[in-house]
Amino acid sequence: MISLINVFTVDPANQHRLLDLLVRATDEFVSRAPGFVSSTLHRGLDGTKVTMYAQWRSLEDYQAMRSDPAPLPYLQEALTISTFDPGMYEVIETFLPAAQRA
Repeated sequence: MISLINVFTVDPANQHRLLDLLVRATDEFVSRAPGFVSSTLHRGLDGTKVTMYAQWRSLEDYQAMRSDPAPLPYLQEALTISTFDPGMYEVIETFLPAAQRA
């Protein structure tokens, strides 16, 4: 499994619009792609950041989704109001509260 973390930087006046675009793209297209596991959308409290954490079964599944033209209009519009810094990660360790480990 791989994790993708995208940090978007946006003017606070456009944060809600960016969130809406990402929700629609994920709900209508990305979440239906083979190999999609989950995603979580985070809103920065100062209005300048939006972060999406997504998990995919494999890098190949993620790349196949990226080649699908269907979500492209949402992402292109998002790039007109924001910049983003994507990164691919491998989960090394997950920590739970001590009470849940027993």
